[in-house]
Amino acid sequence: MPDKPVPFNPLDYDNLGESVANALLSRPVVPMTDLNRFEGAGLYAIYYIGDFPPYASLSQQNLNDNFQMPIYVGKAEREGKRTGQRADSDTTYTLYKRLREHARSIQQAKNLDLADFRCRFLIVDDIWIPLGESLMIRDFQPLWNVIVSGFGNHAPGGGRISGERPLWDMLHPGRSWAERHPKNQRTVEEILGLVQLYSEGVSIEKLQRDFNIRVDE
Repeated sequence: MPDKPVPFNPLDYDNLGESVANALLSRPVVPMTDLNRFEGAGLYAIYYIGDFPPYASLSQQNLNDNFQMPIYVGKAEREGKRTGQRADSDTTYTLYKRLREHARSIQQAKNLDLADFRCRFLIVDDIWIPLGESLMIRDFQPLWNVIVSGFGNHAPGGGRISGERPLWDMLHPGRSWAERHPKNQRTVEEILGLVQLYSEGVSIEKLQRDFNIRVDE
């Protein structure tokens, strides 16, 4: 007996998330060297089109203005969101600030060029931001989210040094705060091996299970 069809529910969790993700993917792509200040909180996707050899297969998917595979997706929520507080004004530039922070990280990396990066972004009401991000990570499994973690990390407050150097900073050295941390137990060669397996299509679930890799959100 065939399975009973499930009626489409536009308010289903996944369908709501997909609508937010699709809205982001319909936005124009902007060079990360040309970001102009704008208001709002929301979601973003970053794309790579450069010639860093380990990322060749990823870059190929984004050439000729055919941006198919983000290297990283993320969110920027309104200030005070995590504490339940709202800023004195409804005006926020948190999404712009987050993208500029990422741009500075890329500029500091010794083996990356900011001119090789593009982004698209979407201003989103607060309630939909985490949902949209989780669906984008699930659907695209971007390299810097699921394998080479740490791109979105901040310098620890108060000059503290805690934990190993992120994988991202092992592969792309240059951020001064990260270089004060002890080297990660994974060597650069091991990280490159993981990138190669990712490029060959080995499932993310298998890589994360076999190599104990965490998702970077």
